[in-house]
Amino acid sequence: MKIKWSIYSLIIAAFTFLAGCSNKLLVLDPKGPQARTQADVIMISIWTMAFIVLVVIALFVFMIYKYRASKQSVDYEPPHIEGSTWVELLCVGIPVLIVAYLSVISVQSNYKVEARPEGYEHREPLIIYAFSSNWKWHFSYPKENIETVNYLYIPTGRPLEFKLYSYGPITSFWIPQLGGQKYAMADMVTTLHLAADVPGEYMGRNANFSGKGFAENTFNVKAVTEAEFGKWIDEVRNTAEPLQEDKFEQLLKPGHVGQYTFTGTHLPFRPAPEGEHHHQTLNLQQDSDHHE
Repeated sequence: MKIKWSIYSLIIAAFTFLAGCSNKLLVLDPKGPQARTQADVIMISIWTMAFIVLVVIALFVFMIYKYRASKQSVDYEPPHIEGSTWVELLCVGIPVLIVAYLSVISVQSNYKVEARPEGYEHREPLIIYAFSSNWKWHFSYPKENIETVNYLYIPTGRPLEFKLYSYGPITSFWIPQLGGQKYAMADMVTTLHLAADVPGEYMGRNANFSGKGFAENTFNVKAVTEAEFGKWIDEVRNTAEPLQEDKFEQLLKPGHVGQYTFTGTHLPFRPAPEGEHHHQTLNLQQDSDHHE
């Protein structure tokens, strides 16, 4: 009777907990091909683990019921058993097969998300230099000659190629509904390929702890059609102020700010740490720390 009521209580608690999860997990609500690949892998892993847990629980219940002590006579003595080769093979072989299966899926998905999104291979990507500073995100559109702070405008139906780095500690660039996170570091540029299939507003953030301002180290993402993206570019070019070096230096200082939009980018006077400028960002950061 106690076991029965324990099971009932567990079921009621589970339903109560799940009832509170009214909002979808962002990683399981993908809006782009990269995020969809990762969501599929997550669900395959969840269902595989759920199947294993259910099988183990079923076998456990079967064993304790079939071989319970009350079923045997008082003078029962268990036989001497050396072992079973088949049981040992099953106990070792099945976990090996499960791990191998999940490993193959994980490796295949890693290759997919590191490459240009499927279906976008022959389209020209929109290149965006995205970097963090304590505790802000900056986005440079070199071809469009635009730079934004703490918000990102992107077109749908076009591959996005982010060049990630950091003016400060290591951070992690993450838009859950478009793809997985990738680190941004001070002395190198990492590349992240994403794409948005449908217009919408998405949340982006730093997924790596980077000090006291980490919790607010977020940015807004707005995905629009190609036509709307073109209109936004024209509007910025006609209305935004140019990005001056002194303003850029001010934005690099630790602290939180709102959203900014500029014409021009920081790249001419503060190039990204790639090619001949590979060590520049790290050296500038060390000089800044030394003066402070």
